[in-house]
Order: sequence, then C-alpha cells, then structure tokens
Amino acid sequence: MFDAQPTPRVFALPPGCDYPAELIAGLNERLEGQPPEAWARVEIFVNTSRMRRRLIQLFADGPPRLLPRIRLLTQLAADPELTDLPPAQPPLRRTLELAGLVRRLLEADPSLAPKSALFDLAESLGALFDEMHGEGVAVEALKGLDISDASGHWQRALKFLTIASNVIGTDTMPSAEARLRAAAETLAEPWFHTPPDHPVIVAGSTGSRGPVALLMQAVARLPQGAVILPGVDPHMPRDVWDRMEDDRASEDHPQYRFAKIARALDLDPADLPTWTGCAPVPERAALLSMALRPAPVTDQWMRDGPSLGDMHRATDGLSLIEAADPVEEAAAIALCLRRAIDGGKRAALISPDRMLTRRVQAALDRWGIEADDSAGLPLHLTAPGRLLRQTAALVGALPGPEDVLALLKHPLVAPEGDRNMHLLRARRLDLWLRKNGTPEVGSTVLAAWAEGQTKDDGATEWAAWAGDLIDRLAAIGHGPLDDMAGHHIKATEAFAPALWEEAPGRSAKLAMDGLLAEAAFGDAISPPEYSALVETILTAGEVRRPDTARPDVMIWGTLEARVQGADLVILAGLSEGTWPEPPAPDPWLNREMRHRLGLLLPERRIGLAAHDFQQAACAPEVVFSRARRDAEAETVMSRWLNRLTNLLGGLSDTGGPDALAAMRARGDRWLHQARLAADRVILAEPARRPSPRPPVEARPNRLSVTQIQTLVRDPYAIYAGKVLSLSRLAPLRPEPDALLRGTALHEILERWLREGHDPASPEARPALLRIADEVLALVPWQSARLAWLAHVDGFADWFLEGERQRQAQAVPLEPEKGGRFEVPGSGFTLTGTADRIDRLPDGRLVVIDYKTGALPSKDQLLYFDKQLMLEAVMAEAGAFEGVEPAEVARVSHIGLGSTPKETQHTLREPGDETLDPDAVLAMLQALLMRYRSRERGYTALRAMQSMLDRSDHAHLARFGEWTLDDDAIPEDVG
Repeated sequence: MFDAQPTPRVFALPPGCDYPAELIAGLNERLEGQPPEAWARVEIFVNTSRMRRRLIQLFADGPPRLLPRIRLLTQLAADPELTDLPPAQPPLRRTLELAGLVRRLLEADPSLAPKSALFDLAESLGALFDEMHGEGVAVEALKGLDISDASGHWQRALKFLTIASNVIGTDTMPSAEARLRAAAETLAEPWFHTPPDHPVIVAGSTGSRGPVALLMQAVARLPQGAVILPGVDPHMPRDVWDRMEDDRASEDHPQYRFAKIARALDLDPADLPTWTGCAPVPERAALLSMALRPAPVTDQWMRDGPSLGDMHRATDGLSLIEAADPVEEAAAIALCLRRAIDGGKRAALISPDRMLTRRVQAALDRWGIEADDSAGLPLHLTAPGRLLRQTAALVGALPGPEDVLALLKHPLVAPEGDRNMHLLRARRLDLWLRKNGTPEVGSTVLAAWAEGQTKDDGATEWAAWAGDLIDRLAAIGHGPLDDMAGHHIKATEAFAPALWEEAPGRSAKLAMDGLLAEAAFGDAISPPEYSALVETILTAGEVRRPDTARPDVMIWGTLEARVQGADLVILAGLSEGTWPEPPAPDPWLNREMRHRLGLLLPERRIGLAAHDFQQAACAPEVVFSRARRDAEAETVMSRWLNRLTNLLGGLSDTGGPDALAAMRARGDRWLHQARLAADRVILAEPARRPSPRPPVEARPNRLSVTQIQTLVRDPYAIYAGKVLSLSRLAPLRPEPDALLRGTALHEILERWLREGHDPASPEARPALLRIADEVLALVPWQSARLAWLAHVDGFADWFLEGERQRQAQAVPLEPEKGGRFEVPGSGFTLTGTADRIDRLPDGRLVVIDYKTGALPSKDQLLYFDKQLMLEAVMAEAGAFEGVEPAEVARVSHIGLGSTPKETQHTLREPGDETLDPDAVLAMLQALLMRYRSRERGYTALRAMQSMLDRSDHAHLARFGEWTLDDDAIPEDVG
C-alpha cells in the first residue's frame, strides 16, 4: 500500500477534520485498484472504543468492502501471539497491597494525612509506579535521585517510595501499564527483524503514553507501517516548532507531543505530509494557531496578526456564550443542541465538567431528547451504587434514624412481598421516630415501634427483618477485609433482592465481585476504612445508558474531540479550573523530581486538554460556552479562550473587535432564548391573606392558657392545629433546643421544691446542683448537659437568695398543678398547668411562672401574653387541683435566662391600666364568643410581636404571596 521510503512514515491530519472519515478516505485513495482482500489485510490500531465503533459504522455505510482488522491500543497486551506475557495484576489488588504500606506510614507519622485518605494515597502510589513502568523508568532510579536540596517532606516521601519499590519489585505479576509496555516491546522487537507484510497503521493517538509512543515509533519504521497524527497544526512556523525541545517549557502546548515523537523519529514536525487534503476551516485554524503560540513568542501577534486576513471570515461559525451561571449555561446549550438536530445536524457537547453535562441532559429531557453520553452515569450515583454506599456506611455502629429511614426508603429496598406495604411501614416508622426520638436505631427500637402497630399484623415480622439486618451490619468490627465485604454484600442483598438486576446492578456486581476476589490481599480493616474503600471502588465505575440515545446528539469527554467529527461542536465549561483542570497534587514527587526521573510533568494533562480544545474548535460550527460565576465565586475565562479574545481584540485593522462582538452577539441570542424559556411560566394568582371560617361545630371548644395567646396573635395557627389537626413534625434527630432546656430547668426547680429544702440552709445549694445533675443526666448531648449544668450553677445563688425572700412572705404549694376551667357562658374549657402557686399569710395567692426566655412586660400581659393572668383567673375559681379558691394578690415571672431576673405585678391596683383577673375573664369570654360565630375568621399572623416572627403554619397560609399589610379575606370552609 505504501511506497518504500528511507524515513519513518508519519502523516498528519489538521485540526477540525472528521478523523475516522478522513482515515477511510486516505485508505480508499491508497488502495484504489487493489484486490478486495487488500482491505482485509490492513491492521489498524485506534485509541478508543468509540472511534472503533465509528470506523465500523462508516464501513457498514458502504460502499461494500472487506473490513480491516481494527484493534484497540489499550488491548495491545491481549494479542494472542503474546502468550509468554504473565497476566496483569488487578489494579485493586495492587491498591490493597500498597494500602498496607501506606497505613503503616500514617501510623508512624499521623501528621502526613488523615486516615480517610488511606486508599486515595494507595491509588496515587500505584498510579506512580504504573507510570514508571509505562515510561520505562526503573524503580531503582528512585535510589539514585539526589534531593539533598529538597524539603524534609520530599525526603521522607522518597525514603518511603524506596521501601515501597522493594515491595513492588517482588511482585510476580506486572501491573497493567507494565504489561502494556512489555507487549509493545515484544511486538516491536520482531518487527525490526521480520516486519509484517501487511499494512499496519496507528491512528488517532498523540503518543502521550510511553507504551503507545514506543509502538508508534516501531510502526512508523515498518516498510508498510504508518502513523497518522490527529490535529497537527499546519500553520505553526518552523521557529516555533524548534522551540519545543524543552519539555519543562513546552509540555502544556497543544503540539508538544507531535514535536516530541517527530524528534524521536528524526523527523521535522513542520514537514510532516498530510494523510488527505482535508483543510476544513483554514482561516480559523490559522487564527487558533497564533492564539495558542507559546507564551514567550506571543509578541509575534503584533507582527504576524495582520497577515491572518479578515477576522469576520476567520470567526465565521463561531459563537461565544457567557452565561450568568451554570444553570443558564446549560439551558442555552440545550437550546443549541435542539436547534441543531431540528436542522438535521450532528451535534456534540464536549466538556470535562460532568455536573454541567448532567444539567444539559436534564434540560434536554424536557423535549424527550436523550444524548449519547460517552461517559455514561457514574456507578456510585446509580440506585445500586447508592445502596451499597449506604449499607457500607452502617458497618460497625448502629445508625441514626435519618440513615435508617434513607435506607428503608431506597427504591430497591423491600423484603420479598408488597413494596407498597413496606413503604407504608417505613413512613409510619418515620412518624414514630420523630415522636420518640432516639440517637440510634436497631432491632430493639424497631421492636418497640412494632409493639404499637396493633392493626398491622405484619409489622413485627417486618421490624425483625430490618432490625436483624441493621444489627448484623453494626456488629461487624475491625477485621479481615474479605469477611467484612462478604457480610456487607450479603446484608445488602437481603435488603434488596433485585439489587443486581438491570445494567446498573450488573455493573455494581462486577465491581463488588472484584472486591471479593481481591479482598484476601488486603490487611485487616476498620469499618470507616471499608466504607471509604467501597466509595472509591464505586466512584471509579460507570454505567453506559441503554441504547435509547439519539445518534445525532452526543456528549463527549475531551478525548473524543481528537478523533471524532460533528457538524456542531459546543465547547462548554471554558473556565480556569474546569477546562483546563489544574494538575492533580502529587504527594510523592514534586515537579523537579519527576523531571529528573524522566516521568511526565504535571503540565502534560494541560497540553493534552489544549490539543483537544484546538482540535474541537476547528469544527464547521463551534460554540464556546462558559459561566461568569459558579456556585461559589466569579470564574476566570479559560486561558485558551482568553488568548483568542485578546488576540481578536487587538486586531482592529482586520476587524477583530467587531468579529469578537459578533461572536458574543450570536451567543447572546441563545442566552436570550434561554431566559425567555425560563421566564415562560404560567403565573398563578398569588394567594390572599387567609381568614378561614369553619362551621361553629368544627371549631375547638378546649384550649390551653398558652394557646389563648396564639389565638390572639395568630388565629390561623389554631385553625390549622385544632380544626385541620396539622402539627409540625419533630426532627428525626432531636437537638438540645430552647424548649428542651426550659423543660429541664422546670423539672429541676419542681423537684427541689417538692423535696422541701430550706433555701437558707447550707444544704440548699448542693441539693439544687445534685438534682440538676440527676435531671440533666438524661440529656443525651454531653456538651449541652455540661453547659446547662454550668448555667444552673451560675444562677443557683441568685435563685436561693430570692427563694429566701419569697418563702419568708408566702408558703409554696405543690408545684406543677394542672387544672381545667369551664369559662362561664361560653361552653368552652380552659386548661393549664401552673409552674408554682404560693399562699400568703392572709390566704391570698401568688402565681409564679418560670421563664427561660425574655420576660413579658406589663403591656404585653395586658394585651397579648395572657398566660399568667389566665392562670390567676383559674386559681381564683379553684380550677387547680388541690388549691382552694382565693384571691390572687400578684403574679410573678422568675427569669432563668443568661441574666436572671424576677418581675412582680400586683393585681387590681388603682389606675387606668391595671392587671385585673375579672377584666381578663371578661376579655376571655368576649374573645371566645367572637369565635363561636361563623362570621369570625381565623386570620393568619394577625398581631405578631415582631415583623420577623413566624408560626409553624405560615407556609400553609402561603405567607410571602401576601404581606402583613394586606387585608385578610374571610372565606367559608367546610
């Protein structure tokens, strides 16, 4: 197929070509006139499975011809002729073995990294040794590395690497990367002496990996071999090519790898012949070539920029979207893709930002468009992946209520039988746990729940099923990895009998089977370490979507940009930190150490990403897209897009600024459409301030003294709670809030009074603190317990001093007296519990209330805060059990807040504004009678103390659609 030539055979295809189509076109040109079997003798090595599939599809589209042998470079070691190569060591086995070394390193020096980073460090260590094997760097080179001028961290890291290399050297099985290099060397050596008699082509690779570069050099030297490089810049001057000899200065340039492989073959990269005559957008390619020149020669923009010609022609087909945020960016991209497929075009979205691509797919779902996503769905985000992570997190300790409910409500979890009944029980358990809060949930708690489910015959069996599995997971302690993994997987299978069904389940099973197969090579492990390991394994997996995606809408990673073609290409997420991504931190070797060893520099990935950008930006129609702001802060434009816009902005003589403005205008049209779509909502009529009027017979005829204040300030809350029976759900995990604190302090003082201590006695204070210690011992939060105990200790002296004065004037009666009072003439029952009632020597009473919050003023007692005055009314009527009716002389608040304080209010004092129980009773009767009329509505937030106050039912009243200035609209209900 090829004529003989004295130099290695390397061809180039410029950026923007549809690489698979041009590859076949070049083969067709060179095999013209050859017999049909000549096609079958051609052997092609490609770099991705997607490219392999595309080539096969292009051949299937015709004309009829025999299919060449198409092989993957990553499967080079699977060649049936390479029978002498030992099998590769599974990556997980390598990680588990290295994790033992890393664990001992962290135990010796815990300051190096947290224990949670164990497997991440082991993976990065394995990746380092894989890279050394792939690049042909012997592990012995570590021992000869001079780092006397480096910091102590790198010296410790090198010492550890030397120890780890001794362990790696004892492996009888090579790593996958070492085996790939061995396969390349094994193929290349006989080819040198006995070259194959059929054409061998390496297509689509940039040669960035050592084994692949080795094979490419061997193939290029074959008599019938050829290497076809993707995206070689035909517009870069020779002097710029010549500058790319220093990898430390040029590794981040998009064309560096081509210069390197050309030098290895004694070729001049500026003189590489083209495979075909493809030159899709020469003006744009020249513009991008100049924009991406190395930083030291950007002064050439001034010299060579005007020679690029008309910038409107060079930027024809380019659009620039600069969205306000990622949500708007995704919406604009989705509109671009939809318009393209409506026009019969093949469209591709290219971005390394997986969150952005998922947002775009979600936006496409509105129109029933499913894109062909090359990355698939991350395994750990699938239903089986989430369930395996949830159950792994339960290993080693009883879970909290939120973890148990999240597990039981998982879409795959259900015992054999009716899932609807399973969900009903899970929801009943949810409500029960909120009412009977507990920090941990196991079989004992679930059995207690089942005892109350008297109408559900299967509740006991269901609770035993769930509780047994939870206890089994919690009972797993530090131990062998294979045992822990086996118990974990069995328990998860028992939770979800359909766990391994469908594509995500099958992928999850492969991942967990791999763990079981290699678990014997790991050390004993703790439950948190096991959970982190499962997370790491599942995060590395992916699930391909079913074959329901459209073939004309594609979501690609940056790798596909090198060797795929589309009519419309959208380059999204073009912000620094996203595209390009910053180099990953290397905990083992710094940049200089890597250079001395001959390893790849961190800038390698940036250079590959730059090449992907240059290749994709030369498609027939291109949209550059970025968000000006992400979830945290303003973003910075990607360095390549920034170079392009700066170059255009400076070429005023050839229309650069106007061309850039036109690019932005084309992008703004998509943003405008996206904003219109976002604003195109059906505006519902805002709710009016409610004041429902239920039938009189449906209204409550019994309230507590505290609810009377609610009736005054927020009647709607009474309607929602008493008529609709709606109450706020308690949190799943109780917190030490103000309500619990107040309840505890009330109980402490109640017990102290019941025990009859003399406040003047030296034993009074120790008794108070003893009672506080006993009461607070039941509080499950240690920090709150200690803080509240210190608070009691702080106000103890003040309280005892006041108690001496109070008991000198009156005798305390039994505390916490409950009572009920039939309000005369209303048919209404008032209930309440008095914190404390004292009797004066003259027989009159003093009603006392303990407060842990702010104390109400006299005006508040007069008009809003009626609790204490209503208790006075009840006391005078003899409504409290065991308290003879008598006149109430005064009411008092004892404040137990941060600043202890007591306020006393004498009743029936002469004056206009007096606290009179008789007047309060009359007010209560009038208030209750008003609500016994159908004409009276329960107005929402009628008289709140503060504009910021909200009730538990404000959302039900749809507050926010109306304001406190709006009039209430009475409405008959029921």
